[in-house]
Amino acid sequence: MNVDVLWSKFLQQIKEELTSLSFDTWFADTHLHKIDDSKAYIIVPMPIHKKHLLDNYSELITKTLNEITNSNLELVLLLKEEIEDIVPKRSEFEENINISNDNKIHSNLKSSYTFDNFIVGNSNKFAQAAALSVAENPGRMYNPLFIYGNSGLGKTHLMHAIGNYIIENSDKKVLYVTSDQFIQDFISLKKKDESETNFNYINFFKNKYRNIDVLIIDDIQFLGGATGTQKEFFHTFNNLYNDSKQIIISSDRSPDDLKLLEDRLRTRFCWGLTVNIFPPDFALRTEILKKKIIAGNFEKEIPEDVVEYIASNIGTDVRQLEGSITRLIAYSAIMSGADITLDLAIEALKDFISKGMGEKNDIHRIQKIVSEYFQISVEDIRSKKRSSNISFPRQIAMYLCREMTSESFPKIGTEFGGKDHSTVMHSVEKIENEIKVNKDLANIIEKLKKDIGVV
Repeated sequence: MNVDVLWSKFLQQIKEELTSLSFDTWFADTHLHKIDDSKAYIIVPMPIHKKHLLDNYSELITKTLNEITNSNLELVLLLKEEIEDIVPKRSEFEENINISNDNKIHSNLKSSYTFDNFIVGNSNKFAQAAALSVAENPGRMYNPLFIYGNSGLGKTHLMHAIGNYIIENSDKKVLYVTSDQFIQDFISLKKKDESETNFNYINFFKNKYRNIDVLIIDDIQFLGGATGTQKEFFHTFNNLYNDSKQIIISSDRSPDDLKLLEDRLRTRFCWGLTVNIFPPDFALRTEILKKKIIAGNFEKEIPEDVVEYIASNIGTDVRQLEGSITRLIAYSAIMSGADITLDLAIEALKDFISKGMGEKNDIHRIQKIVSEYFQISVEDIRSKKRSSNISFPRQIAMYLCREMTSESFPKIGTEFGGKDHSTVMHSVEKIENEIKVNKDLANIIEKLKKDIGVV
């Protein structure tokens, strides 16, 4: 069993035995380095992890590992810097080229990234459908598949899902690498081995990158400026493409915007299918958070208004969204197990809010100015509270957002705690009608506009 698959299975079983906070704190960042000579070498992030795991969980770890492997393993916990001192070191050549002694190529795939746990919404459904089509027909459907979008939107998840699907349903060889790894492997070609030639390096490089059926390369934009590496990737691309081998590429921008890459590369990236993953909308962000909560099996219930607050404020990075839940749970535990409420969430996540939702956000500025005028909090105006001293200022704020920004009704609703677009439309219409007959309200609106700043 592949060590990554084995460790993923191990973590799944361990997770069932612990609270989510204990698992995230002590096990989430551990990795199985190798199993050798009846010893399991496990990498931990810090010395405190090594001590705590040995003192409190060694029996559970050993028992679980032995059940999975059907063996009797001895536990060895290591920091990354200790690996070379304790674990038999691979030769410099093997280390540089990142290939094992038996010439087999490890896929480098994360087994936890699958199509089953990729949450689909309007912003990513096309990318997900294209990825699944490629997984079902590698080398025949869309070649190459080029996926682009901002960081944290799920590009890497989809790429691993494709690779895992292909491995599970065929005997094809799959390789996932980052562009940085490709660069490092290419640099190794310039070195000489024991025979004072680089023939071994060349052979291993070609075996790694051309004797495969599927090449998945992440963050291709980092090849920009590396002229020699681009040339080698060009030849690797051509070799695989001409042999009908599947190529999957990701980037943070479209092929046309990769100005530092050679034209001949950018042209080839467009030969197949180019798909964009857009930032998740409010509905998808909410769904992501709910799935994270369900998967975490947390002891504390997280109310709907807290989920909506996070979905409205944390931004569009999926990793940040998921991290906000972990932070919230940890904060609750630190506060003596306090119940999770909207007020607690606001306090716990005040330093976690995306900069993109800050003062430069026109809607946020309008909310702040209206809240100050009516002497209520921004949290109140974004909440579900329906008392007249809050709901009326909220309607005014929605009206001003529609009048003074170019944002759509759904976008405004998202910024007000996930309100439906019809709620925003009703509020805008109500204030418009009131202004016509209520001179005092008209004056208030004019004052607020001046405070906000009308060009």
